[in-house]
Amino acid sequence: MAASRRGVLKAGIAGMTALAASASKAQTLLAQTEWTEGFDVSAPADLATQTTRPSISGQSGFYTEQAISQYSSIAMQGGWPQVPAGGTLRLGMESPAVGALRQRLMITGDLDQSAGISTAYDTFVDGAVRRFQARHGIIATGVVDNATLRQLNVPVETRIQQLQLNLVRLQTLPNPLGGGSDRYVMVNVPGAEIETVDGDVVHSRHRGVVGKIDRQTPLLNSKITIIRFFPYWTVPKSIILKDLIPQMQKDAAYLDRQKIHVFDPRSGTEVSWQSIDWKTDQAVNYMFRQEPGDLNSMGTVKIDFPSPEGVYMHDTPSKGLFGGNDRFHSSGCVRVQNVREYVYWILKNTPDWPKDRITEALTSGERIDAPVADPVPLYFQYITAWATPNNTVEFRDDIYQRDGLGVPMSPEAQSQAQAG
Repeated sequence: MAASRRGVLKAGIAGMTALAASASKAQTLLAQTEWTEGFDVSAPADLATQTTRPSISGQSGFYTEQAISQYSSIAMQGGWPQVPAGGTLRLGMESPAVGALRQRLMITGDLDQSAGISTAYDTFVDGAVRRFQARHGIIATGVVDNATLRQLNVPVETRIQQLQLNLVRLQTLPNPLGGGSDRYVMVNVPGAEIETVDGDVVHSRHRGVVGKIDRQTPLLNSKITIIRFFPYWTVPKSIILKDLIPQMQKDAAYLDRQKIHVFDPRSGTEVSWQSIDWKTDQAVNYMFRQEPGDLNSMGTVKIDFPSPEGVYMHDTPSKGLFGGNDRFHSSGCVRVQNVREYVYWILKNTPDWPKDRITEALTSGERIDAPVADPVPLYFQYITAWATPNNTVEFRDDIYQRDGLGVPMSPEAQSQAQAG
């Protein structure tokens, strides 16, 4: 029965299988420059499904329509089996659950049909799991943990609905992306992923950190106009209310330790934090500004662009946040992994800012602004399902629950939703 079913499916997903098997070679096509001073974490290692073509582009709608057809074919053949819960699966293990896992991965082309059905978790299964994880926005470890199991067991019917819903979003993208410019930046908020695109080729990919569920990153089309090195950080009123006041109620030394100064916004004069009644919301009437430096919430760089919501992109002193699967910890702005390579690229057509001057500015500790000679188009989009030019079907968590399909969130997302 299983062999017959696989034979029927083989024709419908042959392209998916072949392309998924070759996609792991794409890792070598997109090496990213990394910081040698230890200022940043390593570049994303989960590039198994990626090529130098943009993940989301003007052609994404066409490829997503093909994916809908492929997944509809899978649904007509009965979908895929549920992988039993009951412990982490990893290389070297033997378990009846591995047989179901193999079937599940074969049906979507992550595992070649020739790998066979057995209960052994071998290197073929390990590679297939890594491919599956990469195209679901999970850091590719080859280990079937709770996050991976949750994605494996989403029904095919739900995936089809997700692709159909996102097809509409993809069809409303600006055409052409970049508005006539060869360069643009695409931020896909649900994946907390950033791509810099130059001439329809990806220059670099960066992990991001986006807004919490109750402080969502807005969607926008804008242009990056200025880079600010070692910026001051002015604390938004929302953070004063939700974070700063509660912190000061618990720890009176918080402002001093974080090098945050208080100013009267009318006169511009600095005032003492002791003059504020922290048991009330009086603090929102003042301006709180953090000094540049290692503690600054924006790190060494702020990337500015017009935004009605006042958001921006920036570096961060909390590099460890880039290492997680659930990267929504900000108050609406977007933090950028490997921000140096990002800034190099943004300023590459600005004659006054060659690489050596940027490097010097990043280590100087001085407040310096670099206007961008050719403002770079920037897009913050919300895409949770799409297909790429190499026929890879990608899915991301619906972190802000905008799809309305009831796809289970990660425990961290659930916790944030309840807190929000």
